[in-house]
Amino acid sequence: MTRIISWNIQNGLGVNGVLSLKRIVETIMDMGDADVVCLQEVSTNMELPDGSTTDQVQELSSLFKVYAPFFGVAVDRLAAKSDRRAQYGNLILSRYPVQTVFHHSLPQPADGLIKQMPRQMVEVIVKTPSRLLRIMTTHLEYHSAVQRIAQTKRIMKIQAEVGALEVDPPLAQPKGPYSKLQRPSACVLCGDFNFLPDSTEYQLVTEPELVQYKLIDAWTLTNAGEPHLPTCGIHDKTQWPQGQHCRDFIFIAPELADAVMGMSINTITDASDHQPLMLGLQS
Repeated sequence: MTRIISWNIQNGLGVNGVLSLKRIVETIMDMGDADVVCLQEVSTNMELPDGSTTDQVQELSSLFKVYAPFFGVAVDRLAAKSDRRAQYGNLILSRYPVQTVFHHSLPQPADGLIKQMPRQMVEVIVKTPSRLLRIMTTHLEYHSAVQRIAQTKRIMKIQAEVGALEVDPPLAQPKGPYSKLQRPSACVLCGDFNFLPDSTEYQLVTEPELVQYKLIDAWTLTNAGEPHLPTCGIHDKTQWPQGQHCRDFIFIAPELADAVMGMSINTITDASDHQPLMLGLQS
């Protein structure tokens, strides 16, 4: 079985106020033998709540010894009082061979004087024992619904483009930058979407205008008729005064529906303000 974990780790900041990537990794390992780990809110040289400016990509790579890291930078600026880059974004770690990597900047349309940051999606094509699988992870805008909707639409446009390229593949050369790129429409899209199961954005994913490229919420396949378990607000009542709710999802392409063997949410851990999600696929 192929296991994929998605988790907004809040830079390793637990509900107890302590930063610990080691605790994050231990929690993931306790959940099962994950093949691909998708993390949101990872930084390098970005000042964290405790004043530290560590390279979290390097630290996580050291802790996930047999996994290759692929860091998608959403925020990239010169660090204060330093010649280093301060970066913030999403990280995919894979112990499967990764054939190809894509980095997608997501839209940030103007939306008044509200807090906001650039957003990004990482896409990798991994070779599992039985198939090529496209895995994407992202973290959409929290404060601006205008930006979040635009970002969701862009993600679904990418899915449509990939599907169209499968039907009408480009001319390829034997080698070099024009050589063939295998990029299957069969995909897993996961992350912190900052939208709710009854939102417009959720419907843009599960019932898009181009219905042939819709994605399925994996939770609904294994927990039919049951409301989503909460993915944040369980343990951290300060950041989430509205209480527990679901804003993290794993979506899959319809052709993978029969391969889904399980979908679970770890509601016990308080190693972040969000909860980790795990999808099991028949390998």
